Amino acid sequence: MAASGPTGKRATKRENTGSLGTVPRVVVDVGPKPEILDPQGQAIVRALPRLGVRGVRDVRQGKHFELDVDEDVDAETLHRIAGELLANPVIEDWTVRLL
Repeated sequence: MAASGPTGKRATKRENTGSLGTVPRVVVDVGPKPEILDPQGQAIVRALPRLGVRGVRDVRQGKHFELDVDEDVDAETLHRIAGELLANPVIEDWTVRLL
């Protein structure tokens, strides 16, 4: 179940195992579209020199979600979850991948 988001990235399948058995874990990363100003990222860039860090020119802050899903949850459903609940598709892009 490899899925690609608006950025076109693809993923390989890896499953998490634990006391509950084998459960696919899906990662959804959400971030501002390239043309959207990211004030939080800019604040981080401005704060880094105060911490003695040099050489970081840009930061884009986003959100990271991990979903444990049943095997029968398909890529279309995952993208619907991302686009309708986890991201604002007007200003954010997302990728869906399997861990």
